[in-house]
Amino acid sequence: MLKRLSPRERFDALIADFEPVLRAAFLASIADIKSNVQLRLIVERLERNDIAGAIEALGIDRVAFNPLDEAIRQSFNAGGVAAVTGLPTLRDPEGHRIMVRFDIRNPGAENWLRNHSTELVSNIIADQRIVIRTVLTAGMEAGRNPRNVALDVVGRIDRATGTRNGGILGITSKQAEYVASMRERLLSGDTAELRKVLGMTRRDKRFDRTIIKAINEGKPVPADMVTRMTGRYSDSLLALRGETIARTEAMAALGESKKQAVLQSIENGNVSVSAVTKRWRSGPNTKSARDQHQAMNGQEVKFEAKFVAPDGTLLDYPCDQLEQSIRLTAAVIGISGSTILKGLSDGEAVFFSRH
Repeated sequence: MLKRLSPRERFDALIADFEPVLRAAFLASIADIKSNVQLRLIVERLERNDIAGAIEALGIDRVAFNPLDEAIRQSFNAGGVAAVTGLPTLRDPEGHRIMVRFDIRNPGAENWLRNHSTELVSNIIADQRIVIRTVLTAGMEAGRNPRNVALDVVGRIDRATGTRNGGILGITSKQAEYVASMRERLLSGDTAELRKVLGMTRRDKRFDRTIIKAINEGKPVPADMVTRMTGRYSDSLLALRGETIARTEAMAALGESKKQAVLQSIENGNVSVSAVTKRWRSGPNTKSARDQHQAMNGQEVKFEAKFVAPDGTLLDYPCDQLEQSIRLTAAVIGISGSTILKGLSDGEAVFFSRH
């Protein structure tokens, strides 16, 4: 006999379904940008010291992120459909069951989806331009070969796959600083600096023997190996960013769609707003759970009211628009701490009617 899933289990199942979709969509967008790079054009502009022109030549625009936009829409729609499916059975005065559907074309739902996607992509693009400008400027000021500087941005073609690996496209400004730091340490030949590389958690450990050899000999790591090592490190950071965006965006889309589904039922006259209450339901009390969200477990408020976190923050649900500082820090700025990445999933707003 099949087990009937609880609302929380259905929500977790949706998160599990759409995280991979969102992650793949983000990475596909970055891969598309890399595959369409006109390296010669970028190099020519760098040779003229035209940094702005080189950035424009990369073709980083909103259209490139259409796969991510579509994945958010799918998550949003799935969350809304699941929300109305989980609502209590509603009946009219004559006792007939009222059909309730989620309408993704509803003006309120459309506005949220459009504004949310636009904001996310705009912030990703803005941060990318900052990252790229910093890397290109530093490389040219150091007198490096323009082609190598360009390759540090777009990555180098893997002969086995024909795709570009490495490069700083897709990673955040903070992550790009980590890559630059690794490169400097590997090329330094300084024993203490080389040992620091062994403490960088997202490094490719298969290169550790090379680093240890350089430490023992008191020499820098060969330049060609540095390029390979930093490239693998960049790829690891890009994967991490994909995971972070997937988690935060799945939570935001599903949380808002649930709210919009209930709001549509209210607007359609299926249920009275005064009859709808929402309760904060926290997930398991694990090390990854955010203390604030755990403390809110069981808190109940009316539909139009906000949950109140211990620090006074007002929330509709985890990752809602009033948690912009946290969501954007994790998804756009790219802080990699597991507490922020995993902790965003430890709460859920459950809507129900008392009548």
